[in-house]
Amino acid sequence: MAAVTILLAVHPQFLLHDTGPGHPERPARLTAVMEGIDAAGLRAAIVRFEPGPAPWDLIEKVHPGRYLLALEEFSAMGGGHLDGDTVVSEDSFAALLRAAGAGLDAVARLDAGEGDYAFCAVRPPGHHATPRQAMGFCLVNNVAVTAMALADRGERVLIVDYDAHHGNGTQDVFFRDPRVLYVSMHEYPLYPGTGALEEVGWGEGAGYTINFPFPRGTTGDAYRLAIDEVVRPVVESWQPTWLLISAGFDAHRRDPLTGLALTAGDYADLTRELAGLVPKGRCVVYLEGGYDLEALSSCTGAALAALVDVDHRPEAASSGGPGRTVVDAVAHLRAAHPH
Repeated sequence: MAAVTILLAVHPQFLLHDTGPGHPERPARLTAVMEGIDAAGLRAAIVRFEPGPAPWDLIEKVHPGRYLLALEEFSAMGGGHLDGDTVVSEDSFAALLRAAGAGLDAVARLDAGEGDYAFCAVRPPGHHATPRQAMGFCLVNNVAVTAMALADRGERVLIVDYDAHHGNGTQDVFFRDPRVLYVSMHEYPLYPGTGALEEVGWGEGAGYTINFPFPRGTTGDAYRLAIDEVVRPVVESWQPTWLLISAGFDAHRRDPLTGLALTAGDYADLTRELAGLVPKGRCVVYLEGGYDLEALSSCTGAALAALVDVDHRPEAASSGGPGRTVVDAVAHLRAAHPH
């Protein structure tokens, strides 16, 4: 059996996106990610590449040109705070272009047979960025840019977002679009306040958004149930051709910004189960949140090891918390939105 290969998108520019002292979304996160990969013994499975900047016209499929020009000008002038959480520095625009380009480059390389999976270790993250607004540490929606490019070439795209914070930006982009099925498993209520059970899409996109608004303290057994009881049956019916994972590791029990109770073992389970929903060569994973460096490191290692069939578990999977009633409620709601 041939060895499984993970394409790893990395670039020095990602470290230069400067959010300032004390900011939770900091360059040290990428160091933690690489340490986690090494601790999992994955070096032989990793093929590194440096992504190029995303073509402007492909970013414009998600974000209007006027918005991008404003970000470029603000960055060139030295940047500053866009809001209380979201920071732009002099090097941020160059970083965001490559962050948006990482998934596009990964897809091209997977299409060419260069690997079995891809992981984009990018900064700034993206899933909170709406078409016209940066927020929640995010400037451009990296996952949405890739998903839109895939959908435009005729693919059926499944996005699964297991960041503890709801990916409001990704949901906004595809809320009316039946070519992209967006699934989010997140803490609720929590920033940004979106992702309620009833948010299921609109118009032709009705039924193509699925939210699991989990309560504080939810453990991994509820996430596994969500995949088994809801996500897998939907996938078997809809048959997506690509899977994009917004991998936020801030649902870990140690994370300082959230209240969920997942472990590194849970992330191994989730990533393995999700990756199995599509054929090899059709899955791209994107770094989103995760702000405790030790947890980020162990969860990244566990999740990527699961892709190459290595059982690396710095912690056991968790169970016994709340959240199962949320899965039941989503399953009941799906009866009204079968797509």
